[in-house]
Parts: sequence; structure tokens; C-alpha cells
Amino acid sequence: MSAVARASPLVRMAAPTASKAIGVSAARSFTGTARAQNKVAVVGAAGGIGQSMSLLLKLSGKIGHLSLFDIVNTPGVAADISHCNSEGKVTGHKGAEEMGTALDGADIVVIPAGVPRKPGMTRDDLFNTNASIVKGIAEQCSKSCPNACFLIISNPVNSTVPIFGDVLKANGVFNPAKLMGVTSLDVVRAKTFVAEHQGLDVSKMKVDVIGGHAGTTIIPLLSKVKGADFTEEDIKALTHRIQFGGDEVVQAKDGAGSATLSMAHAGAYFAGRVLDGLNGVKNVKECTFVECDLTDAPFFASPCTLGKDGVSKIHGFSKLTPFEQALVDDNVPTLINMAKKGSEFVKNN
Repeated sequence: MSAVARASPLVRMAAPTASKAIGVSAARSFTGTARAQNKVAVVGAAGGIGQSMSLLLKLSGKIGHLSLFDIVNTPGVAADISHCNSEGKVTGHKGAEEMGTALDGADIVVIPAGVPRKPGMTRDDLFNTNASIVKGIAEQCSKSCPNACFLIISNPVNSTVPIFGDVLKANGVFNPAKLMGVTSLDVVRAKTFVAEHQGLDVSKMKVDVIGGHAGTTIIPLLSKVKGADFTEEDIKALTHRIQFGGDEVVQAKDGAGSATLSMAHAGAYFAGRVLDGLNGVKNVKECTFVECDLTDAPFFASPCTLGKDGVSKIHGFSKLTPFEQALVDDNVPTLINMAKKGSEFVKNN
């Protein structure tokens, strides 16, 4: 299958007019408690990430109504997933004229829509196409579900989250506690790579990842991993692998796609954790990319407590090693520039 075929059909909106396999902790996160009542919308549900993520969300048993939207093919995806014997109904909506119906009254909107990376591409290369897609989605969300939690997967997250935020602000419905860039894949990779390197149980691994969601802006706090014994060279090598883990997948797929399956797992896991917080589960803590004043960058990822109204507390970070502090210092200007690029796109389009 070509890279284009793997992309969400929403790329057509880019014009300006527009078990062990998943880990014990993830499996536990998919265990419903009370009867599922929330509505979760997936925008870009027919794409490479969207289909797999929608399946995992359906299997979670946490969702009363899973609403799937894309430009084409969504009714078929929805019909297929609806046959899975787990809690919740599934509806499929296609075409720009049905986006409002898909989003109406959603408690959470997960947005994986956009084009995937190809060999040699950076997340920034995706900017123009995905920026237009995200801006259009944000406009509709402002009307159809202004009180929802918005979970942004579309790359480059360091720019698309500010874009989404600026559109919400322009429409008078911005709530910083409910806009989150999904950086969970960085955490998933960090846990996996560290566990492999140290011979530790991946299901018990905890690694915080701060900063952003692109290359060197991804800053894993390896110095805080309990039970690990790293040399300085280990930390440098593991940090680089976590930062550029996506390149491994792009290269391994020979240009036929990017990290769709692992991203689907990470996105479904994070959405499930946000649902837990909304439904009153205590002590839900995950890393996510949010508006904050931790640094001079307007948006920055750090551990956050997720509660009944989205992000209830931003924990930040402390006692960084010189290596980690240097990464923060070096990449804050990059995060500032990427946010500015997103804001300028909204102003000029």
C-alpha cells in the first residue's frame, strides 16, 4: 500500500478552503469501570492511524458512542468496528457536510488526520498540508463541541496544537485545560527502549518525556528512571533513539508509511486516560503538550494530572541533569518558533 493510501482521506481538505503485545499497563487502561456514557469522536478515522486507534478505542469498553469521521470510507470502517463485542455504539460520518454531526456533543475529540511522513521528511515538512486540515477541524469543533477535550495527534504537533488553540481563542471557546498535544508515543518508545536496554519489566517502566514532539525537542528524563543504571554514553544513545524513533519505522517501511500502529496504540491509551480523568478516576497522571509557563515557550510537554475538566495540574519538572537542562535550553527557542509559525498560519489563512 502506498504512503498516500495510508494517509487519512482528510488530506483532501488541505486546501485553504477547507495483552503482552500492548503491555500490561495499556491493557489495564482499557478496562471499563462504570457503564460507558461518553462520546468520543475520531477525526481522520479512515487513515492509517485512525482505523487502528478506533478499533482499540472500541475494544476499551469505556466509550458509549464512538463517532468516526473522515472525508471518505468512514461508514465502512464504522460498520466493521461495530461488530466487535464490546461496550458502545459506533457511527460513521463522511464528507465535510457530516463533520458537524460527527462532532456534535463530543466529550473528547481525537485528531490523527493528516499526511504521514515519508523517508527524508521531517515533521515540519508536513506543516502546510496538515496546518490547513487542523485549522478547518478546529473551526468546526468551535461550533459543534466547544467544551470537548481536544487531543491533537496531527503533526507537527509543536505547531498544530498552537494552531488549534488560536482558532478556539478566535471563536471565544478556548480552555487551556482541554487542549492537549498527544506525546504519548514518545513515552511509549522511551519505556520500550529503556526496558530492552536495562533488561527490566516494560509493564512496570515509568519514563517522563518533556519538551515537544519532534526530534531534539523530545526530552526523556532518563536520570529519573528508577532501577536503571546508565552510563553517560547510554543516556546519549537512548535519548537520540527516543527522539528519532519514528525514523526507524519510516525507513523500515521503505517509504510505505510511518508509525501508524504504535501511534494508534499510544493515542488510544492516552484517550483512555483522559476518559478516566473525566469520569473521576483519581491520580491519573500522563505527559502531554499543553499551554503553560514552565518555560518561555507557550506550549511545553510535562507530566500532568488529568481530571474531570481535562488537565487539572501541570507538574513540570525539577532537578534536571546538566545534559537534560542543556536539551531544554537548546530547544525552547525551537518550540517558540514552531508555535509562532502556527499562529502566523492562522493569522494569514
